[in-house]
Amino acid sequence: MQNKPTLGYIGLGLMGKPMAINLLKAGYPLVVHNRSREVVNDIVKQGAEEAITPREVASRVDVVFTNLPDSPDVELVALGPDGILEGVKAGLIYVDHSTIKPSLARKIAQEFTAKSAYALDAPVSGGDIGAQQGTLAIMVGGPKQALDQVLPVFEVVGKTITHVGESGAGQIAKAANQIMVAAQMVAMAELMILAKKSGADPVKVVQAIQGGAAQCWTLDVKPDRLFSGNRNPGFKAYMQEKDLKIVMDTAREYGAPLPAASIHTQLYSAMLQMGMGELDNSAVIGVLEQLAAINLLD
Repeated sequence: MQNKPTLGYIGLGLMGKPMAINLLKAGYPLVVHNRSREVVNDIVKQGAEEAITPREVASRVDVVFTNLPDSPDVELVALGPDGILEGVKAGLIYVDHSTIKPSLARKIAQEFTAKSAYALDAPVSGGDIGAQQGTLAIMVGGPKQALDQVLPVFEVVGKTITHVGESGAGQIAKAANQIMVAAQMVAMAELMILAKKSGADPVKVVQAIQGGAAQCWTLDVKPDRLFSGNRNPGFKAYMQEKDLKIVMDTAREYGAPLPAASIHTQLYSAMLQMGMGELDNSAVIGVLEQLAAINLLD
């Protein structure tokens, strides 16, 4: 791919917008589409061009990216009426940064291959901060020759880019990632609640274990926010729950026993039922606070 290919970006939400802006700042011509026009107008002011449909985006670019909430959204934008597939030309590369079912990623790849185009499932991890700073982890499934072509673009938005395997493998890696993320968030909540209920200072407990075998990204990043009363996202709890449901659907599809992930899914579902879906995924501690009849900050 010569010099700077023209890129398309569909889905300009909490993750997509900063990623698209970073691509603009890196000098890539960018065509954007989003259901909400306000964010489109903002990015157009920064140098992007607008397209009215996903089909139009695909017809005007060399590489098109999507960053959408869930599997049905991706299926509609990629394969539906006026979708990306209808605007495909031979050699186009479609990159989906959303988190969706691996089986759908494989279906999309088959459809694009039939049009002599490429599809990469390339979910990301690192939250809104990683998106803003261009330090995301990108897990890629699909043809390596397509990844090789878009690697310079990935390097603008990501710090760690891993080709996991064939189509769907990126989404399987993201499912595995979300198993670990949920486990860390719940474990952090449990240890804080245990400390509080047992009469120890949760702040000191976290400080005591951060340098030992319990050290992890979650304990490095989240406690200060929780101890200050800040439960704003980050990564919204309803998205964590959605991802865990993908994990459990995939586990059932392939016969993988995931007992702990099943319980964590229930805790995040409880968050939504308690009206906490818009909070950070670390705010799962709120469910345990209610079960324990205490407040972390009291």
